[in-house]
Amino acid sequence: MDDKKNIVILGGSYGGISTAHYLLKHALPKLLDSKSYRVVLISKTSQAMCRPAVPRALISDAMFPQDKLFVSIPDNFSQYTTGSFVFEQGTATALDYEKRTVSVLLAKDGDSGTELTITYHTLVIATGASTPSPLLGFTHDEVSLKSSWRLFREALPRARHIIIAGGGASGVEVAGELGEHLNGRAGWLSSTLSNPKVQITLLSGGSRILPYLRPAIARTAETYLAKVGVRTVHNTRVVTVAPPTAGVEDVAANATLTLDNGETLRADLYIPATGTLPNTDFVPVVLRCPDGRVNTDATTLRVIEAGERVYAIGDASAATRPAIHNIISMVPVLCANIKHDSLLGANQQAQVVGEDRVFNEDTRETQLVPIGKSKGVGAAMGMRLPSFLVWLIKGRDYWLWTTGNLWSGKQWTRSHDGLDRASFVTEVV
Repeated sequence: MDDKKNIVILGGSYGGISTAHYLLKHALPKLLDSKSYRVVLISKTSQAMCRPAVPRALISDAMFPQDKLFVSIPDNFSQYTTGSFVFEQGTATALDYEKRTVSVLLAKDGDSGTELTITYHTLVIATGASTPSPLLGFTHDEVSLKSSWRLFREALPRARHIIIAGGGASGVEVAGELGEHLNGRAGWLSSTLSNPKVQITLLSGGSRILPYLRPAIARTAETYLAKVGVRTVHNTRVVTVAPPTAGVEDVAANATLTLDNGETLRADLYIPATGTLPNTDFVPVVLRCPDGRVNTDATTLRVIEAGERVYAIGDASAATRPAIHNIISMVPVLCANIKHDSLLGANQQAQVVGEDRVFNEDTRETQLVPIGKSKGVGAAMGMRLPSFLVWLIKGRDYWLWTTGNLWSGKQWTRSHDGLDRASFVTEVV
């Protein structure tokens, strides 16, 4: 690349796309010699996707308008001045924080297999995390995801027993969606669905499902699952899977599961929903926490020991609990500190630049979990929400109603640099 100062953002989902829009709209115009800077967004896929919608979307393309579920990242940045933004489809393979370079293996047509080394002025790590099941997110790209969905859908009509491992939100949502789609829902007077067409077993590794929510809410979720024919089994983990590729490389394979209690279960379809692994293999071990996430200052979002102007946000960062509402709240803080550090790097006086912007995570109980198309459980900012509100806010379309503004940047038309958290949350919602 030329001699421009590259603000490199790794990751094309909620954190990376929002950061790019915010910088282009509000931070770059305020930098000295702003035309010398360029935002370079690197993503392994050219499509942005409403990832929370996957538990329902994997069943059929008819569940959501496909042009809203998947949108082009480059198209949503065509609004900016030529030269201020570059998109590269590829995967980060190495980070040299001493030389301040990142290596990227390109994936787009014509350049596939080519490695590009970019010198960065500023680096934002927003590479997210991957799920063990290729049904539940971009383990590779949109082509691979859609291929996995197609194979799963072809096998679904033949399934008589589906096993889902994982009692977190993803596992519960997938179980609820499949249960209602395949079995329907029990009537008002029935606590369980008698004689479901398909047996669906949800294996929870703990003493209850949904550990981020209070026990009473988790119990309610379990009753909703029972009404769509889902059997929940607690304190049970999968030890081995035969064949080993079932549910991971082959989403349509029959599987034999050995559990930690010695029991053996056979499934026509197996879906591991046992959490995520951060996409940080390219980051030097010295910059990572034991869980693989990037070691990040929780208030300034700077990567510890990585040198000047290196930051991390989202599921790849150890700054907060992985959650979309945390990512959205972090974006204005991150971008304010990028602007702050860039001005200092350009020899602007510290008293003129001002202090760091500080992020304070809202640790109150917040999680919404739809269970099928009409029920759900959850809490927001510590307040338990009734099923109807969970459906209204998230369960109707799994946040698809919010992503248009995020992907296009309209979410960030206004600068939120000076707003307190309460004002920001009110405006965003």
